Parts: sequence; structure tokens; C-alpha cells
Amino acid sequence: MAKTIAVTGKGGVGKTSMSALIVKLLVENKPGAKILAIDADPAIGLSTALGVEVGKTIDDIRKNVIDAAMNGERDSKLSILTNLDYEVFDAMVEKDGFAFLAVGRPESEGCYCKINTYLKHIIKEISDKFDYVVIDGEAGIEQINRRVMETVTHLLLVSDASKKGINVIKTIAEVAKDLVAYEEIGAIINRIQDENVKELVDIDGLCQYSFVSEDKNISYTDIKGESLLNIENDLSVKELKSALEKFRIL
Repeated sequence: MAKTIAVTGKGGVGKTSMSALIVKLLVENKPGAKILAIDADPAIGLSTALGVEVGKTIDDIRKNVIDAAMNGERDSKLSILTNLDYEVFDAMVEKDGFAFLAVGRPESEGCYCKINTYLKHIIKEISDKFDYVVIDGEAGIEQINRRVMETVTHLLLVSDASKKGINVIKTIAEVAKDLVAYEEIGAIINRIQDENVKELVDIDGLCQYSFVSEDKNISYTDIKGESLLNIENDLSVKELKSALEKFRIL
């Protein structure tokens, strides 16, 4: 069974950068492993962080099925449903050491829940063909019980040292108790600039947690729109690696 890591938290705390660096560390430390990165954030920011050019998304496939259903194109509809496995694999981008798949923008409300549920099932089936799956989730708690976020083995909560960020991951952890079938849960308090701040972070009793220092190299690479895969393994990356070992991901 794949180790499926869902990375969640408040927006703006470095969640996508953490997801990209997790992929980087898996590629470096698990040679030969089959790794899938799933961008479940509608902004599709993980693609930039990993240097991936996105073509087709899962949402594009979903809309093709809906269009065929609405237009009454029975042959087309049956063809798409029959070949969904192929459609999803075709949407994957193969990179050196990992594959990438973008879910696309959020699903609109309507009467196509069965189709969306089936697509979620397809993603799960594909995930089972990999050793590691890293999911960059949408900010907040909305995706915890939707789509690819329902069944994960590792729930990773990311926050900065702000009260708002900590409160968000506390809420996610509480909601996830009943809605996510995780085996391990852990928190990363990101962008620590002052060691004294660690003593003020009130997260005891929530789950095991680690700290990752502020890293200007990550900020520079991010603002230039470059891949984080090429960043040096400096202090923050080493701290993240230690956290992943602590959470039994590495």
C-alpha cells in the first residue's frame, strides 16, 4: 500500500513549498520508488514548485464526461467512462523520479456527484500503483472529506508561528479524527526566524510536531518561479527531512 501524504493547512504558510520539498526528499532518499505528486489545490501552484507544465487535469476529464452526458452522446459517454483509466494516466506528467497529476479547479455544484465519486475512485486506484503519493491540498478544511483527501496514510499539518495558522491546523486535526483514515498525523511549524518563538507555540496535545527554519533560498526560488527540486539541502531542508523521519514518511 502506498504511503499517501496529504499536506494541509492555512493559506500562505508554505504548504505548497513543503509539498514540493517532500517530493524532492523522496526522490533523493528513495531511489527506484514510484512517486506521484498530486496537486489538489485549484491554483495549481505545485506545478511551478516542481517545474511541471500542466496540460490536462482531472477536472478537464470530468467536464468531458459531463459534456457527453448533457449532449446525449451515448457512444461518446460510454467511451469516456470505459477509458477513464487511460484518460487519467494520459493527464499525468512524467518527470525525472516522479509523476505529476493536477486535479484542477473545484467541482461546481450540480447533479454529477456519481461521476465525481467515480473519478475519485480512479485517482485512488492509480495511487495504489505508486509507493508514495504526495497531495498538496487546498488551504483550509474543505477538502478533508472530499475527493483525494478522504483516505490518506499520513496527514501533515503545516502552519507558520501565527495564532491563526495554529488554530487552522487544530481545526483540521479535530475534523480529521472522524473523516480521514490516517495512520500518522504530524505538524510542521514553518518559517521559524527566532528560536524563542518555539516556546510560544501552543500545540501540545494536538500531535507530534517539528519546526522548520525560515529559508531565504526557498523564498527567492519561489518568487522567481523556479523549481524547488534544485534547491540546496541546507538547514531548512535537513529539518524537514528529520520531521519526515519522525512522522515515519522517510
